[in-house]
Amino acid sequence: MDNNTHDVIIIGGGPAGLTAAIYTSREMFNALLLEKGICGGLPASTDLIENYPGFSEGLNGMELMSEFKKQAQRFGTQISELDKVEKIDISEGKIRVQTTKESYLTYVLMVASGSIPKKLGVPGEEKFKGRGVSYCATCDGPLYRDKDVAVIGCGNSGLQEGEALLKYVKSVTFVEFLPFMNAEKILQERLQKNSKASFLLNHKLNSINGEDTVRSITVQDRQTGKEKEINVSGVFVYVGFLPNSKFLEGIVGLDSLGYIKTDDDMKTKTDGIYAVGDVRCKKVRQIDVACGEATISAVSVRDCLKEIKR
Repeated sequence: MDNNTHDVIIIGGGPAGLTAAIYTSREMFNALLLEKGICGGLPASTDLIENYPGFSEGLNGMELMSEFKKQAQRFGTQISELDKVEKIDISEGKIRVQTTKESYLTYVLMVASGSIPKKLGVPGEEKFKGRGVSYCATCDGPLYRDKDVAVIGCGNSGLQEGEALLKYVKSVTFVEFLPFMNAEKILQERLQKNSKASFLLNHKLNSINGEDTVRSITVQDRQTGKEKEINVSGVFVYVGFLPNSKFLEGIVGLDSLGYIKTDDDMKTKTDGIYAVGDVRCKKVRQIDVACGEATISAVSVRDCLKEIKR
């Protein structure tokens, strides 16, 4: 086997990808994990994770994912970060993975490429990206110390990241398109008790305003149609996610939103390609679910590789 041929290549260094790496490496397979950024995935940008079993007081997402990475490396997983996958080719018998750095061959491909934050598409969003518009409160929250900010979206991500922001900022205005919040009740109760948090439910964000940086947002009451301007220095967007699956179009089955279809063993319609984690078509997207799917797929991959080698 040459240096660029691997038993299994894993795309994505979040919970699913790193769990897949742990299990396949423990089986003594030659496993390579490719990550377009730095390992950790979306959980690494979460300040406090409270619903992952085994940590009664919760823990920081970056710390948790750092332990995942160390465990994968301990069992021999090769990890290549800042290595974005650009193309998959299945015409050669083996699977070729072309990245920004290299071209690799593998017998089995495990896709754990996750999802990316969905954008609002409102005026000012692109203009002020990195200059007041952010998709990561844990990353950028300290930049807004003692300032007023807005969080768009009141799902779990919005409230979790809003709670992280409240450690630094003067106030957080939560804007939610629906007339209710979708977040877990414990998060809703905790945030509603915080005097620095206010909520605009059933409101639509119409624009993000400013000159060189964000100065305000314009929101509209969906019931009355009335608009108002709110002075803020930062806007944090949490309105859902989109699957990171474009590089697989035409190769595996995708649903109407671009999530990868699999069977119960995490196999796609294409021999040798598996999908796990947030990129997979399913109802629930949580860290422990991603880990469970990666475990199931790793067992299936083990059997597949043993058959290939036989």
